[in-house]
Amino acid sequence: MKNFVKNLKSLLNKSYLKYLIILTAFIVWMTFLDTNSLLIHAELNREIKKLKVKINALTEEINKDQSLIEKLDNIDSLEHYGRENYNLKRDEEDIYIIEYQLDNQ
Repeated sequence: MKNFVKNLKSLLNKSYLKYLIILTAFIVWMTFLDTNSLLIHAELNREIKKLKVKINALTEEINKDQSLIEKLDNIDSLEHYGRENYNLKRDEEDIYIIEYQLDNQ
């Protein structure tokens, strides 16, 4: 045991080894233990990328809805949209929906 301590002291007397130990401790601290560690930064960057994708999807949906609102500004196109998508009708009209059945034999 005394021999090990002497060897350790002789190694620590060399200045480059002290710097190497300090540098290694710093790298371990910054990578794993610090509140601003590299692992947390990587996780936050992944979350930022997901949020940017979500922002782009929602922006496209907003643009699509705005174009639909602009098209529905006219009363005729509003009536046409209601008839196609919600099966709306006038009071004196009858609407018949015909569904075709395909025979896959």
